[in-house]
Amino acid sequence: MAIISASAISAFYFVLKPKYNLKIYNPADVNPELVDSLIQYKKRGHHIADFSFVNQNGKIVTQKDYEGKIYVADFFFTTCQSICPKMTSNMADVQKAILNNPKVMLLSHSVLPDMDSVSVLKKYALEKGVDDRKWNLVTGDKKKIYEMARKSYLVVKMGKPEELYDMVHTENFVLVDSKRRIRGFYDGTNPTAVKKLIADIDWLCKNE
Repeated sequence: MAIISASAISAFYFVLKPKYNLKIYNPADVNPELVDSLIQYKKRGHHIADFSFVNQNGKIVTQKDYEGKIYVADFFFTTCQSICPKMTSNMADVQKAILNNPKVMLLSHSVLPDMDSVSVLKKYALEKGVDDRKWNLVTGDKKKIYEMARKSYLVVKMGKPEELYDMVHTENFVLVDSKRRIRGFYDGTNPTAVKKLIADIDWLCKNE
């Protein structure tokens, strides 16, 4: 009787235990301040748009380089002295965790592309231990980067009204699955949140 009771309790626990899963995020799920007004209403079907930028090695990087990959994206600039150093250090920890995983890559966009030239990004990459095989730091047309931030990754606030493409980047790391869908937002300055990100990457790799 005790064995039957134990089995029943165990079965009941597994039925009620929440199944680990990652939400698929759409613009309507996110703080409207971080989303372009034209898509704030969108409740389904959101995907990261096609892109073309230049990385720290002067190589053109597009969505083709990330095709079929899980990746983490963020926005920064090399001279930032507030949240960026912590974000870059924590992204380096993510790089270490996924270094030998061919399914996963990283993508960091400069929000000051006019200042962050290829040579500046290369110097920054060398200083921060960026592995070119896994992590692209990209620069390019400011308008295009702004559109990716607001219309695809849903993580950047508008800046001064008089400067149309002025951006106030946030601390968010964005987890994107192999189908170009957003699966999570994480505080890139918080080590605990970054550990959760690494765990979620591992879950995606096993469940996609």
